[in-house]
Amino acid sequence: MRTAIEHIPILISALAFLTMVCLFLLVFMYVRQNAKRREWVAKIQRSDINLELTEGEDPEKPSFKTENIILQQVLDFFGNLGKRFVPEKSSDFPQLRNKFLKAGLHRPTVPHIYWGTKCFFAICLPLIFFIGQLTIFQISSFFLTATGCLVFCLAGLYLPDLWLHMKISKRKRKILEALPDTLDLLVICVEAGLGLDAAIFRVADEIGLTSKELSEELKLLNLEMRAGMLRRDALRNLAKRTDLEALNSLVTLLTQTEKFGTSIVQALRVYSEAFRTERFQRAEEIAGKLPVKLLFPLILFIFPSLFVVILGPAAIRVYQVLLHP
Repeated sequence: MRTAIEHIPILISALAFLTMVCLFLLVFMYVRQNAKRREWVAKIQRSDINLELTEGEDPEKPSFKTENIILQQVLDFFGNLGKRFVPEKSSDFPQLRNKFLKAGLHRPTVPHIYWGTKCFFAICLPLIFFIGQLTIFQISSFFLTATGCLVFCLAGLYLPDLWLHMKISKRKRKILEALPDTLDLLVICVEAGLGLDAAIFRVADEIGLTSKELSEELKLLNLEMRAGMLRRDALRNLAKRTDLEALNSLVTLLTQTEKFGTSIVQALRVYSEAFRTERFQRAEEIAGKLPVKLLFPLILFIFPSLFVVILGPAAIRVYQVLLHP
């Protein structure tokens, strides 16, 4: 009876732990399901955007796709600020435009907004730090104030660069994830008898539900070819905008196929199989790196917790028996 009473706290602790784990799993599953539901609702709304005037809406009235006025005013403010600080014929603009194209930003005013954001943060962050130091922390050290203002000024200058780099990486990852399905659709369309230009146009519409980024790039490719640009030049522009090795190889393959007159269907099928093999090898490489990446979290976080849970009660019991019998 005494032994059973001694085990009651352990049972209560185990039940509390299992209850917390179950609650965490339920919350996680609920949040994940809601995120998926919102994503699918957004995709359906994007696919039905052309049907907004079929239900008796007035074209003169603003619809749900009208840009936010406040956001537009903020962007105009940053654009005007960038025009004041940086001249329009700056030598950095061509290089910046290439980065903005890789990030999917095609507006001509984006470089001015970018420079305006850098100037705004470089001025406001040190000013906020200086005011907060004088009013809240009440620190009057000149060296600390100057160092903090310099650090915050540099942080304000490089925050837009960090955001742009993250946006480019995210866009590349999304395009690379949607590329296998796009290749399969392209092979099916070409095998069905469509020309390459018509197949690209059809695939750009179909892939819009799963990858908005790749759909935009393919539609821009179609617009360039319709404007009279040669196919190989339009494909090279696509490779420059995306800056992906997979699309560079695809563009080279299509250019050589057009140059030598070989079968486009066979070339696309071979490239699709090679790309799937490469993606499988990349997944194997990531799986092979997992044990090395898990080594440090195991040693630093999981093993100490296990030792405390397993050896802690035994250590307490030994302490009670030997030192305080």
